[in-house]
Amino acid sequence: MTLALGPARWATEISKVLKIVFGPEYFPIDVTGIALQYTSQRFPGDAITLAQGAELPGFDGALFKAPAGKSGWGIVYNNALASLGRINFTLAHELGHYLLHRLNYPNGIRCGEQDVVRWDSSYGQIEHQANVFAATLLMPFDDFRRQIDANVRVDFDMISHCANRYRVSLIAATLRWLSYTTKRALLVVSRDGFILWSRASEAAAKSGAVFRTSGGPIEVPPQSIVGSENLLIDGRIGSQHGPGVWFNEPVREMTIFSEQYNFAITLLLLEDRKYYDTTEIEREPDLYDRFIGRE
Repeated sequence: MTLALGPARWATEISKVLKIVFGPEYFPIDVTGIALQYTSQRFPGDAITLAQGAELPGFDGALFKAPAGKSGWGIVYNNALASLGRINFTLAHELGHYLLHRLNYPNGIRCGEQDVVRWDSSYGQIEHQANVFAATLLMPFDDFRRQIDANVRVDFDMISHCANRYRVSLIAATLRWLSYTTKRALLVVSRDGFILWSRASEAAAKSGAVFRTSGGPIEVPPQSIVGSENLLIDGRIGSQHGPGVWFNEPVREMTIFSEQYNFAITLLLLEDRKYYDTTEIEREPDLYDRFIGRE
């Protein structure tokens, strides 16, 4: 037996309460406070009673049942995590597991690093659902669209504003934007000159602008910012490339090198197209579905 509401519905129900209590400007969300207070009122006797950091080698977060003789649940994040955005998303992910899955997993759930970064259903249903809940709770579409319209051509400063507003990672904010924008755009995560995984907006995917890494990492173009590791170029502002660098058409590339996690985050923006193949493109499983994300 599972609880009736789906991940987006649970997040929306909590958002309604937050708007009533705090008004429309209730960001960033205090996930710890919500976990303790909301669940104690909604599920007295079976609520979350602990939400904090813990020693979790090999895991980003966990949902666990209280010890024998005590009632309730705990959600924890790996206290080795340095990013506040990553901590916040991990706690929201575990809260999603509590609301959605605790009845089917009475002994709790442990989530590896990959579980909190994979956003597609091809990986696993419960992890996908927990991430949908976290993204919807922390970055609701109505507010995100007020920050960045679906038709706006973005840059990293605009997305960084949203990441700070919602206290999430830059990757999480970029993925959220890609899920609704009408622009042709791709997020590319690479290391040591190879693409580890990427995600394309719907418009980009329909026009064939995708990287399929199911067969293994793809080498980044040596003429690109990320390929040349040209630190003299301000990667946040980016550079305009002609056809033949990333694709057979002009592309604007913006790249941020993360020394802390030893990978590069690249945002590719392509020109709008009035006409393109609207045939449904089946998303191919790739290394994104197995990648251990660190941001």
